[in-house]
Amino acid sequence: MSNPLVHAFFVGRAFAEAVGEQLEASLTNALSDLGKFDAEQRENLRQFMEQVLERANREEALALQNRTGSSYESSNKQEDLQAMIDELRAETAQLRAELQLYRNRSN
Repeated sequence: MSNPLVHAFFVGRAFAEAVGEQLEASLTNALSDLGKFDAEQRENLRQFMEQVLERANREEALALQNRTGSSYESSNKQEDLQAMIDELRAETAQLRAELQLYRNRSN
């Protein structure tokens, strides 16, 4: 006959090891999923930035294509330039706000 205290010790030890293995597997899976999520979000942000830059380049090319030297007076050029600067500042502020929201969601 085996001693009930010795048997209880081995049962408790086996239980603790099994729980530890389950926790380790769960933690490993959670960290793996978190890493995948982070990589996906970084890729999404990279693609978004590429789209923004492509759009900006297209709009810039279109604006330069539509502009002719003889059709604008000096004052109109200054006003158009200032309007373009103001629009770019607004877009930059909007992008910064979106980036900050993304960073806050990532944390």
